[in-house]
Order: sequence, then C-alpha cells, then structure tokens
Amino acid sequence: MTELKNTDIKTLNINDIMKYLPHRYPFLLIDKVIDLVPDESCTAIKCVTINEEFFNGHFPGMPVMPGVLQLEAIAQTCILTKKPFLDDQEKYVFLFTGIDNVKFKRQVLPGDVLTIKVKKTASKGPITKCHGEITVDGQIVVEADVSAYMQDTSKSK
Repeated sequence: MTELKNTDIKTLNINDIMKYLPHRYPFLLIDKVIDLVPDESCTAIKCVTINEEFFNGHFPGMPVMPGVLQLEAIAQTCILTKKPFLDDQEKYVFLFTGIDNVKFKRQVLPGDVLTIKVKKTASKGPITKCHGEITVDGQIVVEADVSAYMQDTSKSK
C-alpha cells in the first residue's frame, strides 16, 4: 500500500489543484481547497458563474447547474483526500466508479458559492469511498456517497 506524505498540506489553490487533478476547463469543478486532512476529509469551494459553459444549454433562459456536475465536484473533492499524499502521485489517475444515496435538495444557480465537503468512509486497495455534501449559504444542495478507483497508469504503458 502506498504511504501518505506531505501531511502538512491543509489548503490548495487552483494551481495546486491542477497538479493533482487531470481535469481542465470546463470539467475542473473545484476552485480552491480550504481544509484538507490527509486520507480523511476535504472541504473545497466552487464559485458558480454565468460564464460556465454548461449554462449555454442547461437551460437557456433558466440557468441551472446540472446535477451530474455537482456529483462530479464531490468526486473530485474525494480524490483530493488521497492523491496529494501519494508517493509517485503523478502516475495515478482516479476514475469515478460509483454513486449511491443521492439526494438533491435545491437548484444551483449562477452566483452560488458551493462548499463541497467530503469525508472518507472506506478504503480498500485501490478503491476509496467518500460521503459528500454540497452546501450554499449553509443550506444542503446535494449529498451523495461516491467511490473512485486509483488506477496506476504506469502499468498500462
């Protein structure tokens, strides 16, 4: 099992996040990390603006952030509970493998600031599971349990 390192990391700016996540615009759905506890929990922020590409089609005249992208933001935050702390972390990619117990509570609109909180609930081998919730102004928007698979990309070459 890969050992965790850099346990002094607590926050990440966008440049740090892009070192750990392969996602890029328009699929990078985290702007900053405000609290990171290695292999345990992560709290991230996403500022939703009308300039988001998905608002062009979801929905014209009534912009609503797609629920699947909210779930993707939870999954990306889940990955950050582990990835920055892996030895040779650049050789790993995490793949979204499951989602359970999804509850949408309200719409996400342009101007909302999402607080994405995840807590690791299980980890066995290459699988990590987290419970996540997104809030806006302290009100729960969505909650879900997600899982991700840590794939070693150096073995597939």
